[in-house]
Amino acid sequence: MLQSILSVLLILTLETQDRVVEGLEHRAYDYTKYHTMDEISEWMNMMIKDHPDVVTSIIYGNTYEKRNITLLKIGLSSTEKKKMIWMDCGIHAREWIAPAFCQHFVKEILGSYKTNPKISEMLKHLDLYITPVLNMDGYIYSWKDNTTRLWRKTRSPGTDNCTCFGTDLNRNFYANWGMVGISRDCCSEIYNGPSPLSEPEAKSVTDFLSDNRDNILCFLTIHSYGQLILLPYGHPNITAPNEDELMKVGLAAAEAIKAVHGMDYTVGTPPKVLYPNSGSSRDFARLIGIPFSFTFELRDKGQHGFKLPEDQIQPTCEEAYQGALSIITYVHDKTFVRAAATSIAATLWSVCLALWLSSTI
Repeated sequence: MLQSILSVLLILTLETQDRVVEGLEHRAYDYTKYHTMDEISEWMNMMIKDHPDVVTSIIYGNTYEKRNITLLKIGLSSTEKKKMIWMDCGIHAREWIAPAFCQHFVKEILGSYKTNPKISEMLKHLDLYITPVLNMDGYIYSWKDNTTRLWRKTRSPGTDNCTCFGTDLNRNFYANWGMVGISRDCCSEIYNGPSPLSEPEAKSVTDFLSDNRDNILCFLTIHSYGQLILLPYGHPNITAPNEDELMKVGLAAAEAIKAVHGMDYTVGTPPKVLYPNSGSSRDFARLIGIPFSFTFELRDKGQHGFKLPEDQIQPTCEEAYQGALSIITYVHDKTFVRAAATSIAATLWSVCLALWLSSTI
Protein backbone atom coordinates (compact mmCIF):
# COMPACT_ATOMS: atom_id res chain seq x y z
CA MET A 1 0.00 0.00 0.00
CA LEU A 2 2.79 2.40 0.96
CA GLN A 3 4.63 1.56 -2.26
CA SER A 4 1.50 2.38 -4.30
CA ILE A 5 1.10 5.72 -2.57
CA LEU A 6 4.77 6.53 -3.19
CA SER A 7 4.38 5.62 -6.86
CA VAL A 8 1.38 7.93 -7.22
CA LEU A 9 3.25 10.74 -5.48
CA LEU A 10 6.22 10.23 -7.79
CA ILE A 11 4.00 10.42 -10.88
CA LEU A 12 2.31 13.58 -9.61
CA THR A 13 5.70 15.12 -8.84
CA LEU A 14 7.00 14.35 -12.31
CA GLU A 15 3.85 15.76 -13.94
CA THR A 16 4.16 18.90 -11.84
CA GLN A 17 7.80 19.24 -12.84
CA ASP A 18 6.83 18.85 -16.49
CA ARG A 19 4.26 21.62 -16.16
CA VAL A 20 6.79 23.84 -14.41
CA VAL A 21 9.35 23.19 -17.15
CA GLU A 22 6.74 24.02 -19.80
CA GLY A 23 5.93 27.23 -17.95
CA LEU A 24 9.61 28.10 -17.70
CA GLU A 25 10.03 27.49 -21.43
CA HIS A 26 7.16 29.90 -22.05
CA ARG A 27 8.65 32.55 -19.79
CA ALA A 28 12.13 31.96 -21.19
CA TYR A 29 11.13 32.98 -24.71
CA ASP A 30 12.82 36.34 -25.14
CA TYR A 31 10.52 38.89 -26.76
CA THR A 32 13.30 41.49 -26.66
CA LYS A 33 15.41 39.59 -29.21
CA TYR A 34 15.06 38.91 -32.92
CA HIS A 35 14.37 35.25 -33.67
CA THR A 36 15.10 32.92 -36.54
CA MET A 37 12.29 31.32 -38.52
CA ASP A 38 12.85 28.01 -36.75
CA GLU A 39 12.53 29.72 -33.37
CA ILE A 40 9.37 31.54 -34.46
CA SER A 41 7.86 28.27 -35.69
CA GLU A 42 8.63 26.64 -32.33
CA TRP A 43 7.08 29.65 -30.59
CA MET A 44 3.90 29.26 -32.65
CA ASN A 45 3.65 25.63 -31.57
CA MET A 46 4.18 26.74 -27.98
CA MET A 47 1.31 29.24 -28.21
CA ILE A 48 -1.01 26.51 -29.46
CA LYS A 49 0.11 24.08 -26.76
CA ASP A 50 -0.12 26.60 -23.92
CA HIS A 51 -3.46 28.11 -25.00
CA PRO A 52 -5.45 25.33 -26.67
CA ASP A 53 -8.75 26.95 -25.70
CA VAL A 54 -8.13 30.07 -27.79
CA VAL A 55 -5.28 29.38 -30.24
CA THR A 56 -5.21 27.18 -33.33
CA SER A 57 -3.15 27.29 -36.51
CA ILE A 58 -4.14 27.32 -40.16
CA ILE A 59 -1.92 26.57 -43.15
CA TYR A 60 -3.26 28.65 -46.02
CA GLY A 61 -0.54 28.44 -48.64
CA ASN A 62 3.07 27.72 -49.55
CA THR A 63 6.08 29.84 -50.37
CA TYR A 64 8.12 29.50 -53.54
CA GLU A 65 10.51 27.21 -51.63
CA LYS A 66 7.54 25.07 -50.50
CA ARG A 67 7.34 26.20 -46.88
CA ASN A 68 3.90 26.22 -45.27
CA ILE A 69 2.47 29.69 -44.74
CA THR A 70 0.86 29.40 -41.32
CA LEU A 71 -1.22 31.78 -39.24
CA LEU A 72 -2.38 31.70 -35.65
CA LYS A 73 -6.12 32.01 -35.13
CA ILE A 74 -6.99 33.54 -31.74
CA GLY A 75 -10.52 33.74 -30.40
CA LEU A 76 -12.98 32.37 -27.89
CA SER A 77 -15.33 29.65 -29.09
CA SER A 78 -18.79 30.71 -30.18
CA THR A 79 -21.88 29.08 -31.62
CA GLU A 80 -22.37 32.08 -33.92
CA LYS A 81 -20.31 32.97 -37.00
CA LYS A 82 -17.64 35.42 -35.94
CA LYS A 83 -16.04 38.37 -37.66
CA MET A 84 -12.34 38.43 -38.46
CA ILE A 85 -9.31 40.70 -38.01
CA TRP A 86 -6.29 40.06 -40.23
CA MET A 87 -2.69 40.89 -39.32
CA ASP A 88 0.46 39.92 -41.16
CA CYS A 89 4.09 40.67 -40.48
CA GLY A 90 7.31 40.08 -42.36
CA ILE A 91 6.14 40.67 -45.94
CA HIS A 92 9.56 42.29 -46.46
CA ALA A 93 12.36 40.05 -45.26
CA ARG A 94 14.71 42.65 -43.79
CA GLU A 95 12.06 44.31 -41.61
CA TRP A 96 12.81 42.13 -38.58
CA ILE A 97 10.92 44.34 -36.14
CA ALA A 98 7.66 43.36 -37.86
CA PRO A 99 7.71 39.63 -36.92
CA ALA A 100 8.90 40.68 -33.47
CA PHE A 101 5.76 42.81 -33.19
CA CYS A 102 3.42 40.02 -34.25
CA GLN A 103 4.88 37.84 -31.52
CA HIS A 104 4.55 40.63 -28.96
CA PHE A 105 0.95 41.27 -30.03
CA VAL A 106 0.02 37.61 -29.57
CA LYS A 107 1.73 37.52 -26.18
CA GLU A 108 -0.15 40.57 -24.96
CA ILE A 109 -3.54 39.37 -26.18
CA LEU A 110 -3.10 35.93 -24.63
CA GLY A 111 -1.79 37.43 -21.41
CA SER A 112 -4.71 39.80 -20.93
CA TYR A 113 -7.95 38.28 -22.23
CA LYS A 114 -8.70 36.48 -18.96
CA THR A 115 -8.29 39.61 -16.84
CA ASN A 116 -9.20 42.40 -19.26
CA PRO A 117 -12.99 42.44 -19.83
CA LYS A 118 -12.68 44.44 -23.04
CA ILE A 119 -10.20 42.03 -24.64
CA SER A 120 -12.38 39.12 -23.54
CA GLU A 121 -15.47 40.78 -25.05
CA MET A 122 -13.69 41.35 -28.35
CA LEU A 123 -12.44 37.77 -28.54
CA LYS A 124 -16.03 36.58 -28.13
CA HIS A 125 -17.04 38.51 -31.25
CA LEU A 126 -13.82 38.47 -33.26
CA ASP A 127 -11.20 35.96 -34.34
CA LEU A 128 -7.70 37.32 -34.90
CA TYR A 129 -5.82 35.80 -37.84
CA ILE A 130 -2.12 36.54 -37.41
CA THR A 131 0.71 35.55 -39.76
CA PRO A 132 4.01 36.21 -37.93
CA VAL A 133 6.18 35.85 -41.06
CA LEU A 134 4.61 35.96 -44.51
CA ASN A 135 7.78 36.06 -46.61
CA MET A 136 9.47 33.12 -44.94
CA ASP A 137 11.89 32.34 -47.77
CA GLY A 138 13.20 35.88 -47.78
CA TYR A 139 13.28 36.11 -43.99
CA ILE A 140 15.37 32.95 -43.71
CA TYR A 141 17.69 34.26 -46.42
CA SER A 142 18.11 37.57 -44.54
CA TRP A 143 19.51 35.57 -41.60
CA LYS A 144 22.11 33.81 -43.75
CA ASP A 145 24.98 36.28 -43.20
CA ASN A 146 25.79 39.98 -43.15
CA THR A 147 25.67 40.21 -46.94
CA THR A 148 22.03 39.06 -47.05
CA ARG A 149 20.78 40.92 -43.97
CA LEU A 150 19.04 43.63 -46.01
CA TRP A 151 17.30 41.27 -48.43
CA ARG A 152 13.74 42.52 -49.09
CA LYS A 153 12.04 40.39 -51.72
CA THR A 154 10.89 36.81 -52.18
CA ARG A 155 13.30 34.14 -53.43
CA SER A 156 11.70 33.20 -56.72
CA PRO A 157 14.14 33.20 -59.68
CA GLY A 158 14.10 35.82 -62.39
CA THR A 159 12.34 35.18 -65.68
CA ASP A 160 13.71 35.25 -69.22
CA ASN A 161 17.34 36.40 -69.17
CA CYS A 162 17.27 37.92 -65.69
CA THR A 163 19.70 36.36 -63.24
CA CYS A 164 18.38 38.27 -60.20
CA PHE A 165 16.11 36.68 -57.63
CA GLY A 166 12.93 37.83 -55.98
CA THR A 167 9.82 39.98 -56.36
CA ASP A 168 8.61 42.71 -54.04
CA LEU A 169 5.56 41.06 -52.52
CA ASN A 170 4.04 44.42 -51.68
CA ARG A 171 3.97 45.35 -55.38
CA ASN A 172 2.61 41.99 -56.56
CA PHE A 173 -1.04 42.19 -55.49
CA TYR A 174 -3.87 42.75 -57.96
CA ALA A 175 -4.56 46.35 -56.94
CA ASN A 176 -3.62 48.90 -59.60
CA TRP A 177 -0.75 46.53 -60.37
CA GLY A 178 2.18 48.03 -62.22
CA MET A 179 0.85 51.60 -62.32
CA VAL A 180 3.05 53.67 -59.96
CA GLY A 181 5.95 53.20 -57.58
CA ILE A 182 7.24 50.00 -59.16
CA SER A 183 10.10 48.85 -61.35
CA ARG A 184 10.12 46.49 -64.31
CA ASP A 185 13.80 45.77 -63.67
CA CYS A 186 13.81 42.35 -61.98
CA CYS A 187 16.97 43.30 -60.08
CA SER A 188 15.22 46.27 -58.45
CA GLU A 189 14.02 46.07 -54.86
CA ILE A 190 10.58 47.24 -55.99
CA TYR A 191 10.26 44.85 -58.94
CA ASN A 192 6.57 44.02 -59.12
CA GLY A 193 6.96 40.58 -60.70
CA PRO A 194 6.29 39.27 -64.20
CA SER A 195 2.53 39.41 -63.60
CA PRO A 196 0.02 40.09 -60.80
CA LEU A 197 0.10 37.33 -58.16
CA SER A 198 3.11 35.68 -59.74
CA GLU A 199 4.34 35.00 -56.20
CA PRO A 200 2.64 32.11 -54.37
CA GLU A 201 2.77 34.11 -51.13
CA ALA A 202 0.69 36.93 -52.65
CA LYS A 203 -1.66 34.40 -54.24
CA SER A 204 -2.17 32.66 -50.89
CA VAL A 205 -3.09 35.88 -49.10
CA THR A 206 -5.33 36.92 -51.99
CA ASP A 207 -7.23 33.64 -51.91
CA PHE A 208 -7.72 33.78 -48.14
CA LEU A 209 -8.90 37.39 -48.18
CA SER A 210 -11.18 36.81 -51.15
CA ASP A 211 -12.77 33.74 -49.60
CA ASN A 212 -13.46 35.62 -46.35
CA ARG A 213 -14.01 39.18 -47.55
CA ASP A 214 -17.56 39.36 -46.16
CA ASN A 215 -16.38 38.56 -42.64
CA ILE A 216 -13.05 40.42 -42.42
CA LEU A 217 -13.59 43.78 -40.74
CA CYS A 218 -10.02 44.99 -40.60
CA PHE A 219 -6.72 44.33 -42.39
CA LEU A 220 -3.43 45.26 -40.73
CA THR A 221 -0.05 44.69 -42.35
CA ILE A 222 3.07 45.50 -40.34
CA HIS A 223 6.25 46.94 -41.90
CA SER A 224 9.20 49.16 -41.07
CA TYR A 225 10.48 51.82 -41.04
CA GLY A 226 9.28 55.45 -40.93
CA GLN A 227 6.78 55.67 -38.07
CA LEU A 228 3.76 55.89 -40.31
CA ILE A 229 0.18 54.67 -40.42
CA LEU A 230 -0.75 54.37 -44.07
CA LEU A 231 -4.25 54.06 -45.48
CA PRO A 232 -5.44 53.26 -49.01
CA TYR A 233 -4.66 54.07 -51.74
CA GLY A 234 -1.08 54.15 -52.96
CA HIS A 235 -2.20 55.64 -56.30
CA PRO A 236 -2.48 59.44 -56.07
CA ASN A 237 -5.65 59.59 -58.17
CA ILE A 238 -7.67 56.99 -56.27
CA THR A 239 -9.44 57.66 -52.98
CA ALA A 240 -10.99 55.18 -50.54
CA PRO A 241 -14.74 55.77 -50.14
CA ASN A 242 -14.32 55.94 -46.36
CA GLU A 243 -11.05 57.89 -46.33
CA ASP A 244 -12.30 60.41 -43.75
CA GLU A 245 -13.14 57.64 -41.30
CA LEU A 246 -9.85 55.86 -42.01
CA MET A 247 -8.00 59.09 -41.22
CA LYS A 248 -9.94 59.52 -37.99
CA VAL A 249 -9.19 55.96 -36.88
CA GLY A 250 -5.54 56.25 -37.93
CA LEU A 251 -5.06 59.53 -36.06
CA ALA A 252 -6.56 58.00 -32.91
CA ALA A 253 -4.11 55.10 -33.25
CA ALA A 254 -1.22 57.55 -33.59
CA GLU A 255 -2.35 59.29 -30.40
CA ALA A 256 -2.46 55.93 -28.61
CA ILE A 257 1.07 55.20 -29.83
CA LYS A 258 2.42 58.58 -28.72
CA ALA A 259 0.91 58.15 -25.25
CA VAL A 260 3.21 55.17 -24.57
CA HIS A 261 6.73 56.49 -25.25
CA GLY A 262 6.15 59.84 -26.91
CA MET A 263 6.88 58.67 -30.45
CA ASP A 264 5.23 60.52 -33.32
CA TYR A 265 3.56 58.55 -36.13
CA THR A 266 2.35 60.29 -39.28
CA VAL A 267 -1.00 59.25 -40.74
CA GLY A 268 -2.06 59.46 -44.37
CA THR A 269 -2.08 57.88 -47.80
CA PRO A 270 1.31 56.87 -49.26
CA PRO A 271 1.35 59.63 -51.94
CA LYS A 272 0.86 62.26 -49.25
CA VAL A 273 3.21 61.04 -46.50
CA LEU A 274 5.61 58.61 -48.22
CA TYR A 275 5.56 57.94 -51.97
CA PRO A 276 3.04 56.59 -54.50
CA ASN A 277 2.92 52.82 -54.95
CA SER A 278 0.67 50.18 -56.40
CA GLY A 279 0.12 46.46 -55.99
CA SER A 280 0.11 46.53 -52.19
CA SER A 281 -1.79 44.12 -49.97
CA ARG A 282 -3.31 47.06 -48.08
CA ASP A 283 -4.85 48.45 -51.26
CA PHE A 284 -6.07 45.03 -52.35
CA ALA A 285 -7.85 44.51 -49.03
CA ARG A 286 -9.72 47.82 -49.35
CA LEU A 287 -10.40 47.20 -53.04
CA ILE A 288 -12.31 43.98 -52.35
CA GLY A 289 -14.46 45.62 -49.69
CA ILE A 290 -12.62 45.12 -46.39
CA PRO A 291 -13.61 48.45 -44.80
CA PHE A 292 -10.59 49.15 -42.60
CA SER A 293 -7.14 48.60 -44.07
CA PHE A 294 -3.88 50.00 -42.70
CA THR A 295 -0.13 49.61 -43.06
CA PHE A 296 1.99 50.22 -39.97
CA GLU A 297 5.57 51.38 -40.60
CA LEU A 298 7.25 50.89 -37.23
CA ARG A 299 10.37 52.59 -35.83
CA ASP A 300 12.53 54.37 -36.58
CA LYS A 301 12.77 57.35 -38.93
CA GLY A 302 16.06 56.34 -40.49
CA GLN A 303 18.75 56.49 -37.83
CA HIS A 304 19.01 52.69 -37.76
CA GLY A 305 16.49 51.87 -40.47
CA PHE A 306 16.01 48.17 -41.06
CA LYS A 307 18.69 47.32 -38.49
CA LEU A 308 16.70 48.55 -35.51
CA PRO A 309 18.71 47.63 -32.37
CA GLU A 310 17.28 44.96 -30.12
CA ASP A 311 17.03 47.38 -27.20
CA GLN A 312 14.28 49.15 -29.17
CA ILE A 313 12.19 46.03 -29.80
CA GLN A 314 10.21 46.21 -26.57
CA PRO A 315 9.33 49.93 -26.63
CA THR A 316 8.51 49.75 -30.34
CA CYS A 317 6.18 46.81 -29.78
CA GLU A 318 4.61 48.33 -26.68
CA GLU A 319 3.58 51.49 -28.50
CA ALA A 320 2.53 49.74 -31.72
CA TYR A 321 0.40 47.33 -29.69
CA GLN A 322 -1.63 50.23 -28.34
CA GLY A 323 -2.00 51.64 -31.85
CA ALA A 324 -3.23 48.34 -33.29
CA LEU A 325 -5.51 47.78 -30.29
CA SER A 326 -7.00 51.24 -30.79
CA ILE A 327 -7.97 50.35 -34.36
CA ILE A 328 -9.31 46.89 -33.48
CA THR A 329 -11.33 48.32 -30.59
CA TYR A 330 -12.88 50.96 -32.84
CA VAL A 331 -13.79 48.39 -35.48
CA HIS A 332 -15.23 46.04 -32.86
CA ASP A 333 -17.30 48.72 -31.15
CA LYS A 334 -18.65 50.07 -34.41
CA THR A 335 -19.73 46.59 -35.46
CA PHE A 336 -21.06 45.20 -32.20
CA VAL A 337 -21.51 47.83 -29.47
CA ARG A 338 -23.15 50.47 -31.66
CA ALA A 339 -25.19 47.86 -33.49
CA ALA A 340 -26.46 46.53 -30.17
CA ALA A 341 -27.31 50.06 -29.00
CA THR A 342 -29.20 50.73 -32.24
CA SER A 343 -31.12 47.50 -31.80
CA ILE A 344 -32.03 48.37 -28.21
CA ALA A 345 -33.15 51.85 -29.25
CA ALA A 346 -35.31 50.41 -32.02
CA THR A 347 -36.87 47.97 -29.57
CA LEU A 348 -37.61 50.73 -27.06
CA TRP A 349 -39.14 52.85 -29.80
CA SER A 350 -41.38 49.95 -30.86
CA VAL A 351 -42.51 49.41 -27.26
CA CYS A 352 -43.23 53.11 -26.76
CA LEU A 353 -45.13 53.27 -30.04
CA ALA A 354 -47.21 50.23 -29.10
CA LEU A 355 -48.02 51.74 -25.69
CA TRP A 356 -49.04 55.04 -27.29
CA LEU A 357 -51.25 53.31 -29.86
CA SER A 358 -52.94 51.23 -27.16
CA SER A 359 -53.65 54.34 -25.10
CA THR A 360 -55.37 56.07 -28.02
CA ILE A 361 -57.75 53.20 -28.77
